[in-house]
Amino acid sequence: MKTWKLVAGILSIILSVVVFFQSVLVGTANAMLDNGEVGGSAGVFVSILMLAGGIVSIAVRNSQKNGGNIAIIILFLLASLLGLGLAGNFGDLNIWAGWCLINAVLAIISIFKQNKGVQQ
Repeated sequence: MKTWKLVAGILSIILSVVVFFQSVLVGTANAMLDNGEVGGSAGVFVSILMLAGGIVSIAVRNSQKNGGNIAIIILFLLASLLGLGLAGNFGDLNIWAGWCLINAVLAIISIFKQNKGVQQ
């Protein structure tokens, strides 16, 4: 799981930049069209949470304790719920929210694998 946390962290940091710029463009279009959509604003928050989750994932990849994994779960789960719930006409936000959900699920699996290794 150490390798996956490193890879997922790096990818999350890179993707957060992409999500941020997409969200700014979508938010600007929503404001100009005055259509009442909030997908762009939600995307900015998703990108910030994705960036934080990626940094935490890299920082705690060698940790034997569960605190870092819990932080990863909270950050990525919050990002995925926010993205899926507020995407509106910003369809790509569903993809980024799915990536965050995958990372949250893998952090949960990591907790169970670490606890299983400690008991043996």
